[in-house]
This record gives sequence, structure tokens and C-alpha cells, in this order.
Amino acid sequence: MEAGLGRLRLSPEAFWTMTPRELAAALGRGAGAGDAAPSRAALEALMRANPDRDGMED
Repeated sequence: MEAGLGRLRLSPEAFWTMTPRELAAALGRGAGAGDAAPSRAALEALMRANPDRDGMED
């Protein structure tokens, strides 16, 4: 809690709605911390594999 509320200065609502993975990423820890961004090809493959659902766009 000290890291989320104190160090990251998250609101209580933001802190309690975060997943452990999101908190670890915000703190720069865990899987993926420090990894390079995905390549354009990798991003396009992820987008094809996980398309937006109809009616969910902004």
C-alpha cells in the first residue's frame, strides 16, 4: 500500500482497482518490466488475434 499510495501517489480508488500485474508494471517490476516495445509485426499479429468487438469502439 505504501508503494501505491505513497510512492506512486495513486488515489485509493485507483490503487484498489489495479491488478497486481498493473501495480508491478507501475513500479517497474515483474514480467515485461524494461522490455522493449513490441515490433510493428508483433503488434499487428496481436491486433488480428484480438480484434475489437463491434460496438466497443470509442
